[in-house]
Amino acid sequence: MEFFDTHSHFNDEKFDEDRDELIKEMYKQGITKTVCIGYNVKESLHAIQISENTDFIYSSCGISPNDIEDFNEENLKQIEEMAKHEKVVAIGEIGLDYYWNKENKNKQKELFIKQIEIANKLNKPITIHTRDAVMDTLQILKEHPVNKKGIFHCCPLNVELIKEGLKLGFYISFSGNITFKNAKSEEPVKMVPNDKILIETDSPYLSPEPFRGTRNTPINVKLVAQKIATIKEISLEEVAKVTYQNALNIYEIKE
Repeated sequence: MEFFDTHSHFNDEKFDEDRDELIKEMYKQGITKTVCIGYNVKESLHAIQISENTDFIYSSCGISPNDIEDFNEENLKQIEEMAKHEKVVAIGEIGLDYYWNKENKNKQKELFIKQIEIANKLNKPITIHTRDAVMDTLQILKEHPVNKKGIFHCCPLNVELIKEGLKLGFYISFSGNITFKNAKSEEPVKMVPNDKILIETDSPYLSPEPFRGTRNTPINVKLVAQKIATIKEISLEEVAKVTYQNALNIYEIKE
């Protein structure tokens, strides 16, 4: 079995001491592709550098809603230029976060829309971060259609978001939070057809049970896949197969 972790942050400082060793180990354990996700200019560049050094790691670049304090127009030009790199498969993570940032909602919306425009200009999909901002996120996506669609990363277990996201043609990616003991994950997971479902770790964050509270790594994507298999009452092999192919499709990666 091969697994595709569609959203990891190997560019995070939590991996500085053992990044190379972990990359080798994840491949040995069957996680044969991942995308290292950018979230500001510096870490987008870092993600690209990591992807340049490893055949099976790809990258994305973007400015997240939690990284816009010093945002300026020059940053957007930098992101657009970076996104032309051959290993960059998406613009992201981008979106809205009203949980951590309630005071700059208009600025978040502006940045989200401008990065959608970059994605459309370069024919790239987007990776969406949305937290406590479901209605505004959906409204922007309806008013500013994304040509290559994209992914609701670490998708909130919100039935309305998933329903409308699927209508818009987006993929739904689940992470370790669906394994949490208090997660109401059955209905949201069952809602997503097999040809639109993805798996991710968001490592080093959101470790699945039984490792919740520890540093997450792409190796744990298997636990997310197993939870989906259990909910959907299909085999782990089937989850691995369909999510791998879906990831190749949305990121337009040719094997």
